[in-house]
Amino acid sequence: MDYEFLKYEKRGKSAVITLNRPEVLNCFNKSMARELQNLLDKINRDRSIRAVCLTGEGRAFCAGQDLEEAISGKYSVRDIVIKQYNPIIFKIRQLEKPVIAAVNGVAAGAGANIALACDIVVASESASFIQSFSSIGLIPDSGGTYFLPRLVGLPRASAMMMLGEKISAKDAESFAMIYKCVPNDDFESTVNNLLNKLENMPTLGLALTKQALNHTYDNSINAQLELEATFQSRAGDSFDYREGVNAFLEKRKPAFRGE
Repeated sequence: MDYEFLKYEKRGKSAVITLNRPEVLNCFNKSMARELQNLLDKINRDRSIRAVCLTGEGRAFCAGQDLEEAISGKYSVRDIVIKQYNPIIFKIRQLEKPVIAAVNGVAAGAGANIALACDIVVASESASFIQSFSSIGLIPDSGGTYFLPRLVGLPRASAMMMLGEKISAKDAESFAMIYKCVPNDDFESTVNNLLNKLENMPTLGLALTKQALNHTYDNSINAQLELEATFQSRAGDSFDYREGVNAFLEKRKPAFRGE
């Protein structure tokens, strides 16, 4: 399938999605959001893919919503949130493989929050994050009010959202908002190395870990322990568990199959 506003590349056991509207800093319009939703569904069905990278073309990761479309009168703000962004966040969190956000430049508004919804966020040193909603009279969406307070704490999240200040990638790392900030020259190789590592890991175990993390702030300790026992039982029945144990005992590198 050809995409108008995305680039899609399958590299071995990894999938690389590039938001591709560089002339508008990869802002989302309705069509790009729909393409991304469909592609995430496709990747989830493809068992040969075991790791995913989401990045942006040009000098931005994503500057959020295309405001010209937003004020065109064709769509309500509610429809944009519910039909464009909520499904993207849900699909990223339900995707049964790890997702890296490779933040190559500015990530603003919904773009910032889509990045934060991913499992591992790596940013180039020149990248930045902006909760830009307050500058146009809106509230953070795309899971921003869910993820950001859990990452940086309520006081810092409140300030970021209300003041709309630009947060450098270095500060984002120091705030524990992202996994890692890397020098621009090392950015591509760092992302590729992470993808290569993830695509050769026990994918089912990673998917179950992701599902458990989705519930970590909602469950009681008893409920989370029960969930861990259920998921651990499923992981323990996998080929990768047996392969991992045998490789350890035989002092060799495991050959995981993702199942």
